[in-house]
Amino acid sequence: MTMAMEQQHHYDLEATIRERHSTRKFHSTPVPRALLMEALSLAQCAPSNSNIQPWHLFIAEGVRRDRLKEALLAECKRAPPTVPLLPEEFKHYRQELGAKVYGSMGIAREDKQGRAVAVMRNWEFFGAPVVAIVCLHQDLGWADAMSVGMYVQTLLLGLTARGLGSCCEVSLAAYPDIIRKELGIPPELVIICGVAIGYTDFDFPANRLRVERAPVEHNVAIIDSD
Repeated sequence: MTMAMEQQHHYDLEATIRERHSTRKFHSTPVPRALLMEALSLAQCAPSNSNIQPWHLFIAEGVRRDRLKEALLAECKRAPPTVPLLPEEFKHYRQELGAKVYGSMGIAREDKQGRAVAVMRNWEFFGAPVVAIVCLHQDLGWADAMSVGMYVQTLLLGLTARGLGSCCEVSLAAYPDIIRKELGIPPELVIICGVAIGYTDFDFPANRLRVERAPVEHNVAIIDSD
């Protein structure tokens, strides 16, 4: 074994996968650039169609992150976001998740004001000091979108293994023009989502919530005979 290999970090993959969760409140503690770069370098190992590596990230920290937050909040108040619609048969997933998340925060279903305040925190990146905007070239297709998904998952696991929390935010894509303007994202890149990154505030009730998953049989069919 080489010295370089001995110095590499060793992580329990299964524990990391199970530990990863959506952080909905972060500490303001800055994220060390070295840790962030380690996770980003690991994510580059994700597979992609024809090795295109189609992911593009625009990362905002510090003053630029603050400017983006203020611009998004201002636009939110001026023009409420349009939440991507789900087909009728899938709506119950969003409703069930919302009940659990808001319930853990002590916000009742009929508390419209409380829910509205909680929703606005999406555009504050839940207090995360780092936000990454995930993009894909407009000329690429489903296979390449799958590659971006694998990249993001690898990034999330890399962050989790290094003690960092994260939250994928599809909600940020509701205001692409604001994000393009603030971060200089070219028009040929489609904004897919954001990723909030920072240290998890475990005193926040929603951060202790673990959402159960369906059994394997719900999603997988093993065909082994006629």
